Amino acid sequence: MREQRGLSQGQIEKRTGLLRCYISRVENGHTVPSIETVEKLARALEVPLYQIFWDGEEMPALVNLPGRMTEDDVATDESPEQEQFIRRMAQLFNLLSEEDRQLLLTAAQRMASRW
Repeated sequence: MREQRGLSQGQIEKRTGLLRCYISRVENGHTVPSIETVEKLARALEVPLYQIFWDGEEMPALVNLPGRMTEDDVATDESPEQEQFIRRMAQLFNLLSEEDRQLLLTAAQRMASRW
């Protein structure tokens, strides 16, 4: 992706603050970067984060899971503290951009499928 954009490792180093040798190790599969590092790389490459993990042209479609519970369905079965937490999480989720929301849901689905 870096080469496709005509960027050198030195340019990525300047944009991210990551050492050129570290960038080389990541590119060659010798080091697995943290999510924070991947976010830095995505910003440096000026691409949405999901494109680092996805080869397709468009964002992957979300699986339509049957029987999803609404926020109210979940909240009514919980203690008052849990209900407040769930409602606050829903509020924060609604503040995300559509792109970030889709990324978060895709990541959650991948994690859930591994269990």
